Amino acid sequence: MVHRSFGAPCVEENSDPESLGFAFRQAWLPTARSKRLFAWLLPAGHPAATVVMMHGWGGNAEFLLPLAGPFLAVGLNVLLVDARNHGRSDHDGHSSLPRFADDLGNAVDWVRQQTEHAGPVALCGHSLGGGAALLCAAEREDIAAVISLATFAHPTDMMRRFMRKARIPDLLVPLVLRYVERVIGRRYDDIAPINTICRVTCPVLVMHGSSDRTVPHGDMEAMRRKCQGHPPEFVAIPGAGHSSVKRFMEHEGALVDFLKRAGF
Repeated sequence: MVHRSFGAPCVEENSDPESLGFAFRQAWLPTARSKRLFAWLLPAGHPAATVVMMHGWGGNAEFLLPLAGPFLAVGLNVLLVDARNHGRSDHDGHSSLPRFADDLGNAVDWVRQQTEHAGPVALCGHSLGGGAALLCAAEREDIAAVISLATFAHPTDMMRRFMRKARIPDLLVPLVLRYVERVIGRRYDDIAPINTICRVTCPVLVMHGSSDRTVPHGDMEAMRRKCQGHPPEFVAIPGAGHSSVKRFMEHEGALVDFLKRAGF
């Protein structure tokens, strides 16, 4: 029942980057247990730094495709990746924040082997993908910048909100939380964005909509209070919801400026 309840919906892309006028090549990236990740590489036209982008739970590479435009416009490559069990990528058991982070790490390794790439790598993720970007950057030393969009502060809070909506009895909630923690093989506190964001040594930008009903704006405020010693940059977007990619695009100047200041 738990596996069915927390199973990731798999939705394939309906279009491709060419629909937005972007040149691209399709790629299959190796990841754990000989599984493959589906991805689109949007080249800048010359060897350049790369932004690796990861969708959230139930999403795919198409979700963040519109945000690739501002990065391409300033001469950066963009790699949009489907996590395992998402989009066109291979299926591989359960999905989790650590597995999303593993997929991002494998995407970074793949990027560094491509002739189109030269220079630093940045990660940009939405929701669970944003949390995975923070975890990946906290555990690697070769990530130059992280952009986290609409990311929750702690997985237990997110799961409690989900179970409340699903009307799971309060008595079962602690049992479900312990079971899921055992399945993913990592302690929640070790992978929680509110903690990993403070361990990331590269520049971090967090964007969050004030009208997000999936991940409350208060999650961003909690992360802001937690990381006073190494404060990331925070941008609140008035009226934006959880999946408001168009509203995030209204702040493309802030995204590009952040990467420029991070050395891109």
